[in-house]
Amino acid sequence: MTRVYAKQDWNKENTMGKKETENEQELLMPLIPLRGMTILPDTVIHFDLNREKSIKALEYAMMKGGKLFLVTQKDAGVDMPGEEHLYRVGTIAMVKQITKLSNQIVRVLVEGIGRGILKGINEENTKFIEAYVEDAAMQGKAHEINKVEEEAMLRQLQEYFSTFAKHYPKLDKNAVQRYSHMKDPGSLMDQIAMNLPISYEKRQSVLGAVSLRERYEILCEHLMNEIEIAKAREELALSIKDRVDKNQREYLLREQLHYIREELGEEGSFSDADQFEEAVELLWASEEVKEKIKKEIKRFKNLSGSSSESAVERAYIETLLELPWDKTSDDNENISRAKEILEKEHYGLEQVKERILEFLAVRCLTRKGDSPIICLVGPPGTGKTSIARSVAEALDKKYVRICLGGIRDEAEIRGHRKTYVGAMPGRIAAGLKQAGVKNPLMLLDEIDKVSNDYKGDTFSALLEVLDGEQNVRFRDHYVEIPLDLSEVLFIATANTTQTIPRPLLDRMEVIEVNSYTENEKFHIAKEHLIKKQMEKNGITKKMLTIQDGALKNIISFYTREAGVRELERKIGDICRKSAKEILERREAGEEPEKIKVTSANLDKYLGTRKYSLNKADKEPQVGIVRGLAWTSVGGDTLQIEVNMMPGKGDIELTGQMGDVMKESALIGMSYVRSIGDGNGIQPETFKENDFHIHIPEGAVPKDGPSAGITMATALFSAISGEKVRSDIAMTGEITLRGRVLPVGGLKEKLLAARMAGLKEVFVPLENKKDIEEISEEITQGLTITYVKEMREVLQNALLWKQSRTGNRGHNRSKGSGTIA
Repeated sequence: MTRVYAKQDWNKENTMGKKETENEQELLMPLIPLRGMTILPDTVIHFDLNREKSIKALEYAMMKGGKLFLVTQKDAGVDMPGEEHLYRVGTIAMVKQITKLSNQIVRVLVEGIGRGILKGINEENTKFIEAYVEDAAMQGKAHEINKVEEEAMLRQLQEYFSTFAKHYPKLDKNAVQRYSHMKDPGSLMDQIAMNLPISYEKRQSVLGAVSLRERYEILCEHLMNEIEIAKAREELALSIKDRVDKNQREYLLREQLHYIREELGEEGSFSDADQFEEAVELLWASEEVKEKIKKEIKRFKNLSGSSSESAVERAYIETLLELPWDKTSDDNENISRAKEILEKEHYGLEQVKERILEFLAVRCLTRKGDSPIICLVGPPGTGKTSIARSVAEALDKKYVRICLGGIRDEAEIRGHRKTYVGAMPGRIAAGLKQAGVKNPLMLLDEIDKVSNDYKGDTFSALLEVLDGEQNVRFRDHYVEIPLDLSEVLFIATANTTQTIPRPLLDRMEVIEVNSYTENEKFHIAKEHLIKKQMEKNGITKKMLTIQDGALKNIISFYTREAGVRELERKIGDICRKSAKEILERREAGEEPEKIKVTSANLDKYLGTRKYSLNKADKEPQVGIVRGLAWTSVGGDTLQIEVNMMPGKGDIELTGQMGDVMKESALIGMSYVRSIGDGNGIQPETFKENDFHIHIPEGAVPKDGPSAGITMATALFSAISGEKVRSDIAMTGEITLRGRVLPVGGLKEKLLAARMAGLKEVFVPLENKKDIEEISEEITQGLTITYVKEMREVLQNALLWKQSRTGNRGHNRSKGSGTIA
């Protein structure tokens, strides 16, 4: 609370008036609040005033003898302080000099006389702040110390200050000597506090200590702290001075070396080293990497510029500086945008798109997550390489393609050791260097075409690259420093997994990219290929139209492939011929009409049809059965023919059959012989006749076990004389006991059956789960019959004669040796 006193008048000797009540030692004095500074007794100091009340207080003090009470504000930001904003203890000072400056600023020189304790503010005076002050010397008498303590304080303070002066060069040189002759500990403490480089709050703590013992303890604490700071500053200054001296020495030596190199004609290598050193400082890399590069630069400096080793070292340093050690790019986190890009660029390939979007979703949620290592397996031309480019665009990643086809040297992956002539980093390190970031999308194209020789196993070198646990510290022989490949998104492509070693395949997430259906090819051509080829050949929509019927005929009769490369070439042929036709019309002065390519005039642009659909036979026949095959360009149907003729029981196999297919034929023959007794086939039939099994298109090699049930059915038909339905096809492996085992490539096989106009396909029962994953577009119009044993195939595939119908029913009770 603010205390209100009656205002006292100054006495005739210009001394302050004393309060008549309570404490007679309380004086009424003009008060000036100080901002950001504290003034102690026995010191002479100047300060500036610009507040109106402070200037009026100064004027009043000069009229009454020149005494002021100076108190520090607790908060320097308060412009009109009250009693609560001021410290309790201040300094009674005498004004020595007043100087008026510009902008209504008054500079005051004062001398501190003694401590004063603020007792209250006179609220009646509104012109300036007038305070009731008690002389602190009266309170100090209550805490007087004896002579021994006083002497001990003096000596300790002088010793501390002398120590401080040794480590603080900015201090007045005469201060130590002057303070050594002082006998009043109170005055010594105040003067030391004013000379210490401490904040005004700490000076206020010294000023506020009225008793000598308390003031001594506070000042000693501040003094010891400042001694430690001064020592630390001195050590830092010496360290910096040594470094500066060292730098100056190095500068002189470098200038001398610069002159020597100029005389020797080696100036270029020295400037290269300087550039390398600057590049190291700007490099985003760990300290380990930077230390290695600096070491190599140091070695490079000591080499002669004309030596071959200097060129090798320069190339090595440049490679290290160009690698993206810790530099990354920001991935796209907008899953909708990524999905839109993937859908825009590619039709189908749902599994690949789904897996990429899953990876993006996990990365967005966790802000980390291992990059997947994906292997896209499928026939040529199905968009494996182009989907990788679209994935890079969808994720905003840098795209690097590394073609592995035909690579047989391990050094292509790991690099050559730099001791060899012409050494260079491997393709992985070179790919990172090309990308410029450590988290690109790296496409390992044609990974199944990698080969080996005496120089090492290339597949084994890829094991470390494609292992998420090991590629964090992948070592390239040339680079020598471990590279972090954990943030690289690897996508490999292959036409088959048969040539990829199992350990390498196990490290990759295999996604099948199957052959396109006719409908998919139609959509891809209409939405992407026609637009691309028209733009490539300078054709606009006003110049050319390819009708849907013509497009479907191109797919059916001019191409036979799993992908769409040949289809794109045929569309390109049409565009080029159209461009020629349009130009000829222009030169002839005719008005060019819009060219319409229809199914009727298609042969004008592409010539006669190259392929015909291998349609189903019109009539059932004996010994001829339609099988289904998988090829690298899609599915196909194969007619298996069996002839029986008089002979010695030999079996002839033709049509370029592989070993596995030949074994399937022999198994089929053994099965037919085992059930011959139960189906009216005499044992002598097999001894007195030769059997010839042939698969047409003899120039095309064929292999695999999936034609087992087809050959067994053809053999049984030829031997028994029963006709085989002409609207069926079949696929499946056969065992000696007649069990039907599962096979692969069903999507392509069913597609071939549908294109051939077949109505029913026999498929192993164990393949039912695979059929369920195939789209209805492929299975539409086909009856899928699941078979578990060979007798089910024969029951449904053969057109049994009426005379045998009863026999079939009779055989049903005779056991496993019969068909039924």
